[in-house]
Amino acid sequence: MTAQFRPRFPWWGADLQTLRNRLAYRPSPLPGKKETFYAKTPDGDTLTGSLHRPVTQEKQPLICLFHGLTGDEDSIYMLEATRHHLNHGRNVLRMNLRGAGSSQALCKGTYTGASWPDILTAIKTLEPSETHNGIFLIGFSMGGNMLLNALPHITEGIGCIGAATVSAPIDPASASRRLMDRRNSIYQNALLKEMKAAYLARPEGSDPVWRSTIENVDSVWAFDDQITAAMNGYRDAQDYYDSTAGIQWLDSINLPLLMIHAKNDPWIPVAPYLNLSLSPNITLDITRSGGHVGFHGKDTQPWHDLRISDFIADLM
Repeated sequence: MTAQFRPRFPWWGADLQTLRNRLAYRPSPLPGKKETFYAKTPDGDTLTGSLHRPVTQEKQPLICLFHGLTGDEDSIYMLEATRHHLNHGRNVLRMNLRGAGSSQALCKGTYTGASWPDILTAIKTLEPSETHNGIFLIGFSMGGNMLLNALPHITEGIGCIGAATVSAPIDPASASRRLMDRRNSIYQNALLKEMKAAYLARPEGSDPVWRSTIENVDSVWAFDDQITAAMNGYRDAQDYYDSTAGIQWLDSINLPLLMIHAKNDPWIPVAPYLNLSLSPNITLDITRSGGHVGFHGKDTQPWHDLRISDFIADLM
């Protein structure tokens, strides 16, 4: 369905919506109290995050946030979503995916689209005292696609009441091709620089052959073909993308799910969203504008945070 969202002056168009956080964000302290969160994975890595408690606790679910490609718990959209939900009296867990942020020093590897079991590890590590009002999961961009892979495996005993994705690349191959468009060269180069830095920081990065391969890839597709796929047991980039595409799991998701996407997202094509045949438990909101994890409208808070709060209120 086409959802109602109107961009706020001067943040018009796909690119300004996408870049607004980088261009105009003013950091300020988050309300409430915070403690560091640790979750041990079955293979011995340690995931990290920040667990926040609001100034005034309401009878609301705990919110778990998962970032996108080259992000971490301190990505601006993660911080602003945390602020919003804390102001609504909700506990918030903002996670670093494997090897991201402060978890880098505690992990042997780096997250990929196949790292969705780490989402289950994180929420299963939470204490019952934190989750007695339920858990609501939110994934941004690549974190949203990983969340779609995880949702079919979430059982009733975990206490999850629902989930939401924002600008998720549900068909990763089409998203990778879109990033290779000439109009996206600046975006792709910035992502590649950060992706290369993450892999070069790993022990394998000291090997001259691997280092040369990593340094010389010239597109996101080539990186996933020669690095991500090769290091994680896939034949090639297409095999990796097909295996981790969240779109294939939508029929297996039984929890209430809200999916938010903008038609003018410069990174993620809207086409895979347009012909979906969805079950009644899944709500699809497609906006005309919003860019990639943008949605900067008349309110100071991004529209996707407001829409997700309305969705949670309906569930409660």
